[in-house]
Amino acid sequence: MRCIVTPMPALNDTSTRPDRLPRQLGVVSTAGVLIGITIGSGIFRVPSTVAAEIGSVGGIAVVWIAGAAVTLAGALTLAAVTTALPHAGGSYVYIREAYGRLVAFLYGWIKLIVTGPAALAAVALIFAEYARAFTPLSDRQVHLLAAALLVVLTAANIRSVKWSAALQNISTITKVIALAALSLLILHAGKPASGSLSSPIGWSGVSAHGFWTALIVVLWTYTGWVDLTFIAGEVRNPTRTFPRAVVVGMAVILLVYALANAAYLYALPVSALAKSPLVAATAAQQTIGARGAAVVAALVMLSTFSSLNGSILTSPRVFFAMAEDGLFFRSVASVHSRYHTPFVALLLYLVLGLIGVTTRSFEQLASTYVLGIWPFYALAVGAVFLIPRRRPELAPLCRRWGYPLLPAAFILVSIAMFASGAVTRPLETGLGVAIILLGIPVYYGWRALGKRRAAAQS
Repeated sequence: MRCIVTPMPALNDTSTRPDRLPRQLGVVSTAGVLIGITIGSGIFRVPSTVAAEIGSVGGIAVVWIAGAAVTLAGALTLAAVTTALPHAGGSYVYIREAYGRLVAFLYGWIKLIVTGPAALAAVALIFAEYARAFTPLSDRQVHLLAAALLVVLTAANIRSVKWSAALQNISTITKVIALAALSLLILHAGKPASGSLSSPIGWSGVSAHGFWTALIVVLWTYTGWVDLTFIAGEVRNPTRTFPRAVVVGMAVILLVYALANAAYLYALPVSALAKSPLVAATAAQQTIGARGAAVVAALVMLSTFSSLNGSILTSPRVFFAMAEDGLFFRSVASVHSRYHTPFVALLLYLVLGLIGVTTRSFEQLASTYVLGIWPFYALAVGAVFLIPRRRPELAPLCRRWGYPLLPAAFILVSIAMFASGAVTRPLETGLGVAIILLGIPVYYGWRALGKRRAAAQS
């Protein structure tokens, strides 16, 4: 592959700089990216964690509904901001416009050091673990398979955005149909007397601690709505396309999640749901026998494959935007002259994923991701209040669906959730905060280095 790059532009405000990545994605592809990233491995194991923390059907329903409400509040707000600033990097750009370059750098920093490798490696490891249902694999081979998948998908994304989007659309449509079909099969073949829905809905066992702990993992299953903003610079007619894609994508996600949870509760009592880390496989085995485990394994692999491809398509655009701002190595903003893709940023993201695959387990990666990135999600949503003040011409686009109630509610819930995480997981939360603060001297060191280079060239 010839790595010929387009010339780097002079460093200036990227909000007014012409987009260097072609706009190729329509409503279907944009919605496919959102659905594909969001419906990954979470819906196959998070319901077990929720059941363990809550302990009643009514409480479980409340947590999932709360997660959906919080997600919609954030997604609709960012959809509006994206129509105002439809540039590569998405939420990174909004944070920079609202809070300045330091806070934007810290967002990129935490994604580079913590959440980038966590998100990519966690899903890749789930894919490889479920491959054991079809062939015997040692632990080392599981990690090698996860790494190989990252390499193949990165190569596909370097080759063509259209190819990657087509792969995303096919895999996403297939997995949505397959997951819905599995849920309906469980509902059809299951025995009502053996499940949680055979008796009146209970509300016992719900506590503040359990609610917030369960909400954190539920929100992890919805996080694709932020990643979607990263490709805003490659969406055709973003003012119309992006809101439609968000509405369609979130509607599909909410329906699939509701159907899957209903199937799990129909097939299993809450106590069994809480004890089964592979809840989809357990529910399938309970209703359709031993074949159920193989069916679920194939479905999980398809689901994580689509989620990985979507993450690789979107997340490197943050590093690309940082480099365009001069807050990262300028070569990371290179665009392949033939394929028109940010190939250096994609290769960097691949390296981060390979590091995560070889060093951590899924559980460590998932918890690290949520507690590390969510404060920046709140900042990105909060940008809707600040950007119109700095750039009044953008106010009509920013202040749309549910403003100001939806963004305010999202921020309040985010603060409460992070505070709960700090109490229940002080070590992990403290480590995340420490890594963020470590980025401050790195930022000023990078600026000083840049000034020295500029002085040497002058």
